Amino acid sequence: MGDNLFPDSVKDFVFDLHDASRRSLIPSEQQGLYSGTFREVTAKYFPNVAWPEPSAIANECDNDALFLALYNELTLRHLQSVKRPSPRDRIEGWHAYSELFDLILQEAPSPGSAGGRETLYLLPEWCFDIMHEFLYQFQGFCQFRTQTYTSAAKASNDGGKAPPNHVQDALDALAQNSDAWAIGSVMRYLRRLVEVGTQGNASATYRFLAYFSSVTLSRLECLCGDYSASVKALDVIYDPDAEPVAVGEDMRSPEELVNGVFPARLSLAYHVGISYLMLRRYKDSARVLGGICLFMQRGFKTGQLRKIPGSEQFNKLYDRMIAILAILTHVCPAPVLDDSIASVVRDKHANNLSKIEAGEEGYEDMFCYACPKFINVAVPDYDVALQPGCPAIPYGQDAYKLQVQHFIGEMACHTSLRKMRSYMSLYTSIEVEKLASFNDMPVSDFEPLLSSYKHKMRQLERGSASSDNAASKAPRGMPTSCDRPGSAMDIHYHVSSGVVHVDEAEKTRRFETFFMKQIQNNQFILQQLDRIKIEL
Repeated sequence: MGDNLFPDSVKDFVFDLHDASRRSLIPSEQQGLYSGTFREVTAKYFPNVAWPEPSAIANECDNDALFLALYNELTLRHLQSVKRPSPRDRIEGWHAYSELFDLILQEAPSPGSAGGRETLYLLPEWCFDIMHEFLYQFQGFCQFRTQTYTSAAKASNDGGKAPPNHVQDALDALAQNSDAWAIGSVMRYLRRLVEVGTQGNASATYRFLAYFSSVTLSRLECLCGDYSASVKALDVIYDPDAEPVAVGEDMRSPEELVNGVFPARLSLAYHVGISYLMLRRYKDSARVLGGICLFMQRGFKTGQLRKIPGSEQFNKLYDRMIAILAILTHVCPAPVLDDSIASVVRDKHANNLSKIEAGEEGYEDMFCYACPKFINVAVPDYDVALQPGCPAIPYGQDAYKLQVQHFIGEMACHTSLRKMRSYMSLYTSIEVEKLASFNDMPVSDFEPLLSSYKHKMRQLERGSASSDNAASKAPRGMPTSCDRPGSAMDIHYHVSSGVVHVDEAEKTRRFETFFMKQIQNNQFILQQLDRIKIEL
């Protein structure tokens, strides 16, 4: 399509966006173009088709290679949202991101240099959308690779038949581009962006990319099952020595920057909450997930969250986090939850928790519903898939099943421990032999459980808020480099001379809940009074 065939609004948009991101660098102008004009032009001219190729609009931006790469990423993101990507589309997406990140890193100031004049400005929302879509396409590619291999293997085992044409074409494309979306390359880009953006001479845009890359890296590590690395990836955000970054006319800390882009805040809280759960850091997981759920609950009531693009997915993720909180309240005797969230948990999952109490299965269904889609990043030998006798699923769902199996194995340990705790909470002292009889176990088998329970409930926790180190400056439940050993138990006990001595943990009396409930009741009464028509 020639340049003269484009509508004027398309050419004006490209010209103005290039000017706002590479010349004038005015955030307010870019905000209107990125959040408003792009969607309006897309809905009018390209609702279900691709935008013009970068080469076709190059004249509108003086053939600026970096801007053309940004334009290519933006338009490919739209295209993949309105149609199912083919194998070639997925591979093309990899090349688009590789080119974009290479150009961004190429323009980054070298370590120790003065920096110079800024030549690139991207909104925090735009930076997060790039990183979020980058990992979303990587996750989709891993799942597509698994499905294609499995389909070919099943066809080979079905009497040695050749796979369908579309499967064969996909296998050929994957085999010819085995380096596309390689996990090493994906992590290298994310870590390089974090490294470059946290230099002392980094501009605002590179710092945006660095902090949102750390959120993306945390999500990637969680999907791969490396939960410690997932928590560690966020250290740059909660570094107490990190300098504020300019967002328009405001100066914000890295934490405030991430919280200012709600989808980033939601992604961070969900994946680090899952990581804490799998690391047996139940109290920290409950704090993180409970905090974001409380914020979302208020946002749903006021309608603020519905104004954010992609808000249709927020309800689904909210329900999944509530399911995780239901598991936490059942496993951890003393979770830290707001009363309103605790009420939602009880209302939605009371039946499932009752089944678990009765000895029936329930954890697995709740976890499978709430957990992320874990991925296997290994690249298979595609030739093997075409050989008769090839395993139908050599690695397919193994990554997902392995994480579920790990979680269920951990939960199985808590069944007998929870029963033991329920008896101990009724006594201040009780003989080990008697407590063992309550649990229908011989003393020789029961005694190790007394130590096992303390071990299972021992966990790392965020440092004391009274300390003057990094832990005191980080938000509750967020990862820091000074996490301390703690316990999730609500009772303390020790064994002496065959007797278990039990002390109930000190309970913190909270008066603010009473006043908040009374305020809510008064507001409700006033609303009812306002609706009453008084006639004199």
